[in-house]
Amino acid sequence: MQQAITNRRNRALGRCRLYMAVLIISSGILQACQKEEGKTGAPIIVKSNTQYLKFNLASANQLTISKDDKNGYSITTTGGDPYIMTEEISKARHADSVVLSFEYKSSKDIDRLQVFFGPDIAESRSLFGPLLSASSGWRTYSLIMPKELEKFSWGKAGDILRFDFGTESGVNLAIRNIYFRKMNALELHAFEEEEARIRQEESIQRAWEEYLAKDYASKISEVKIDATTVTITGEYNGDGAFSLCEVVPMDTLVAMKSFRERTPLDSRSFQVTLPRFVTRNGLNYDRLLSRWVIVKEGGNGLLIDSHARYPDLIAAQQSMPPGVLKSKKGLGGFFMNSFASDLDLLGITSITINIPITAMMYAYPAANTIEHEYGGRRYYFSRNYLNGIDEALRLTASREIVVAAIILIQKAAECVDPEIGRLLQHPAYTPEGIYTMPNLTTDRGVNCYAAALDFLASRYNRPDNGNGRIHKWIMHNEVDAGLTWTNMGRKPMMIYLESYLSSMRICHAVTRQYDPHSEVMGSFTHSWSEPVELYSSKEMLTAMQKFSIREGDFQWGVAYHPYPQDLNEPKTWNDTRATFSINTPLVTFKNLEVIDYWIRKNENRYLSSQKRTLWLSENGTNSRSYSNKDLMEQAAGFAYAWKKLSLLEGIDAIQWHNWIDNRTEFGLRIGLRRFPDDETEPGGVKPVWYAYQAAGTEREDEVFEPYRSIIGIRQWNEIMHNVIP
Repeated sequence: MQQAITNRRNRALGRCRLYMAVLIISSGILQACQKEEGKTGAPIIVKSNTQYLKFNLASANQLTISKDDKNGYSITTTGGDPYIMTEEISKARHADSVVLSFEYKSSKDIDRLQVFFGPDIAESRSLFGPLLSASSGWRTYSLIMPKELEKFSWGKAGDILRFDFGTESGVNLAIRNIYFRKMNALELHAFEEEEARIRQEESIQRAWEEYLAKDYASKISEVKIDATTVTITGEYNGDGAFSLCEVVPMDTLVAMKSFRERTPLDSRSFQVTLPRFVTRNGLNYDRLLSRWVIVKEGGNGLLIDSHARYPDLIAAQQSMPPGVLKSKKGLGGFFMNSFASDLDLLGITSITINIPITAMMYAYPAANTIEHEYGGRRYYFSRNYLNGIDEALRLTASREIVVAAIILIQKAAECVDPEIGRLLQHPAYTPEGIYTMPNLTTDRGVNCYAAALDFLASRYNRPDNGNGRIHKWIMHNEVDAGLTWTNMGRKPMMIYLESYLSSMRICHAVTRQYDPHSEVMGSFTHSWSEPVELYSSKEMLTAMQKFSIREGDFQWGVAYHPYPQDLNEPKTWNDTRATFSINTPLVTFKNLEVIDYWIRKNENRYLSSQKRTLWLSENGTNSRSYSNKDLMEQAAGFAYAWKKLSLLEGIDAIQWHNWIDNRTEFGLRIGLRRFPDDETEPGGVKPVWYAYQAAGTEREDEVFEPYRSIIGIRQWNEIMHNVIP
């Protein structure tokens, strides 16, 4: 569980996750052609005057390299960020030469080849290529990039490339004959298909925008679920033939021409009751997961005549008490270790815990697993993995600590069962993703995903708390940075968000059967109006609210990560891109007033009346070293944040990350405790630990006193600001 946090943070920092650059949406095709020497494939013709790219050996970072012959190199990676520049190209690239191609051999898979377009090296001028598969024989690798080459105006004499070869040391790689060439017939066909897909997705994006903006004549007012039936109440208006239609998670509502289930309506005001469970494609489908829409027969077929509606009322199988926060103080990424007594010593009342369901789920009865049946299928969950979760959650339940589970889906290559990976990895997943959006495009994928959530909800929502308790469900990680953390490729925002909302809705519906107070939460970086990769958190949250108003609201909250502008720099009060405007580029500890202002606005409330939950679910300040100065600045950063959030009524809790410093986090020391293997004080408490302990107690001002001079203030009220709407 802790390792999941570690891996995410490592990979992000390795890609400069300090948010100083914003990734541009790339519409180019990312397709690699890997062909072993001697095997047939599309012919590739190399012209006699081809300009081969040469590496600048002096630019190597965390790799060793030697030149083998005229156009070949031997490389061994020696760290987690291996890269090298090419020499300047001597003549301009031909306009038709849009395929970067080379031959290679590799001792291991390289799953994150990243190419930067210099001379200006920036994340915003890069792209990721697909996997370089391990190979003992020469293979050809081709990356088609006409859009990128045009966008970055790359190919002038003097331009360079930078190759980043994954994130793993100890990889032996041979590479030769690096050059640009023209697309062959197969590649041109693939590129044209990709362009057609992009145009189609742009059309669907516009359709979602029109759908949310439109006021339909008809309306579904309520969807109610009980043990055996679903009851839909509504009203249609106008002349013609109207039907009530079912929309399942696999459907794209605004692109539908036909529907799986149609019930003719013969009364303007209607109440239709249907069986809750139906058999489809060999699965027992639960209509708890569906939404419902009114359609009208028109000259061009069926036309949507209402917004779709998800279940409003879900009958719970049992009564469970709500989780009640006793303070705002929590820990992020909790796991059992020798410092678990910190729960009591620090006065912790909330935690998050990582649950990558694909790390413990099987489609077959593997050894030492628990069987769970859902939708007519049997799935199996590792007892060994669950033991760690059980132990942590029993401990927190015994202290009435409120728990949020962070639900993560690994890419298929990392799943313990390849079949589960095949079912749950999104079909549009691309290699830069550390985690994937769940695959809700197939019946089997939906059933598998719902089964995992059903298992967890049934296990961790029992009246006796026998296995511990989960109160809230944080859906995936930092979805505004979707390429990295919840990947389904480069999609227009509405398409990406609708998929994310489908995941949230499924979790909400499934868990509400076991806990009537269950709540799902969306996870976001500290981006606000400025995208960190493809999207900004503000635009996504605003669109989520629009979907909720149109399709029936549900109780979702916000899990925000307001790290300082630079994760290395604890003096967050100096963040230049965190302003007090509602359109600030970032929301960090400096300007928490902005997210507090947004969450408290009436228009953003659940059912327009109840404030949505807002947790600062992953955040911390760093100590650059264990020097007294650095440790005091880290603690001052926390004191600054706490004094703000303790006064902001919209913020319900903070979960500090990291709890304990971790060696693999690229030099960061964000923890409340030192490295467990620190030479002088293994796991020793830092000044920030004492500040965290005092926060919210009568000793707060006494312990915080030294930090005012570090911040440069006389009184704590100087740090509070009004938001400019």
